[in-house]
Amino acid sequence: MSNVDVLFKPLTIKSLNAPNRIVMAPMTRNQSPNNIPNDSNVEYYRKRAGGGVGLIVTEGTCVNHIAASGYPDVPYFYGEDRLEAWGKVVSAVHAEGGTIAPQLWHCGGMRKKGAMPEGDVDGYTPSGMNVPGKVNRHIMSKQDIADVIRAFAEGARDAKALGFDAVEIHGAHGYLVDQFFWEGTNQRDDEYGGSLENRGRFAKEIVEACRAEVGADFPIILRWSQWKQQDYAARLVTTEAGLEAFLRPLVDAGVDAFHCSQRRFWEPEFEGSHLNLAGWVKKITGLPTITVGSVSLDADFIPLPGEHVFREGKPASIDGLVAMLERGDFDMVAVGRALIANPDWANIVRQGDVLDLRAFEKEMLMSL
Repeated sequence: MSNVDVLFKPLTIKSLNAPNRIVMAPMTRNQSPNNIPNDSNVEYYRKRAGGGVGLIVTEGTCVNHIAASGYPDVPYFYGEDRLEAWGKVVSAVHAEGGTIAPQLWHCGGMRKKGAMPEGDVDGYTPSGMNVPGKVNRHIMSKQDIADVIRAFAEGARDAKALGFDAVEIHGAHGYLVDQFFWEGTNQRDDEYGGSLENRGRFAKEIVEACRAEVGADFPIILRWSQWKQQDYAARLVTTEAGLEAFLRPLVDAGVDAFHCSQRRFWEPEFEGSHLNLAGWVKKITGLPTITVGSVSLDADFIPLPGEHVFREGKPASIDGLVAMLERGDFDMVAVGRALIANPDWANIVRQGDVLDLRAFEKEMLMSL
């Protein structure tokens, strides 16, 4: 295995001082009954910080909007009991020397009526579509848009107050923010639809509202992706110029770092260049980027036919990843399934070889 020292260099992004370049990727675990993080959740995150992760990005945690959630037993990020519980997570991670950011989340059209505890509340989407061409959800009004923007801003405010080190906005994978980005699900004819600039306006205003709440020095991370749960082949932009047009308003709004979600981190984003998505985003914006996508595993996460959980994967080399990081393509590396299997992933990699890692098995998703 190649020298991994580059993974363990500290990194500063405004007030965030991460001890190394390893990030715990956000992964929904459905293990928070009553939508409140409990002692098991605290220990889950503490173990990864103790195992050497520099920055933990929590699983998606729902902002204070009636339709934000779409799944059972996911944590929420509002209400006295819930925020108090998140404070315990922060304290546990900090005690191990790690840093942590909550991922603020709105499921949008991925929500179906009947999802508890909100029950018959419909999914909220820009144009009533969870998939292109099928109107079967609530079409958001201007007031709905303003309400959701305010919910994200309140979440960012509370994250800073609780002692989190940064905040991440979930703008990926076909959830609400991404449904505004994606022309397939955004067919609005007002200032939030149509052009790429207009489709990015919702995210831009969320970032601006968050920035107004947290001040200039608190880092705001935006996670985004080309692919969607609804269409793994979807692309928001197909050229370097299109990517710059997409990113520039978000940078101007106050994004400090981009978390660039790919299914396989090693795949180049555009023909004729070795750079992956995080590499291109860094090249265009000059901002720190996080890469992610099947790190140290031999298969991507997409479920096999007939299954609905992350695909299993065996340990795989990270030599190519290390070379890309050393080259300066991106600044941080997010690890997902391999960190479920190996809470001490970072320490094992630092001390030995990825072949010492345990394989990821789907049964591991059944408990924390």
